[in-house]
Amino acid sequence: MREKSILIVDDAAFMRMMLKRAILGSGEYRITEAENGEKAMELFREQKPDLVLLDISMPGMSGISVLKEIKKADPASHVVMCSAVGQEMIIREAIEAGAMDFIVKPFKPEQIAQVLAHVFS
Repeated sequence: MREKSILIVDDAAFMRMMLKRAILGSGEYRITEAENGEKAMELFREQKPDLVLLDISMPGMSGISVLKEIKKADPASHVVMCSAVGQEMIIREAIEAGAMDFIVKPFKPEQIAQVLAHVFS
């Protein structure tokens, strides 16, 4: 079976590292990282990842804008949003724009495992 690929998009290097650590703790995945929306779109088009973990609040292109671009490029793509506590309105907008799920920061590694199980089941 082919290894699943995941694109982590977050402007905070620490958050990318935490997500990567949680993902690798729950299985074998090929992980690519992007620090902004523009880079995320470039990598998405090149690699067609199985899952995109996407931060909502980023400088430049917002996570919602990236989500809409991804869905335009590939309506069947799997995108899970990551947001800080208190962004309920934005989370609702993300779900309406096509996000599969969302993770609230700070998260526990088991929450990442649950999301991966949900996406890849």
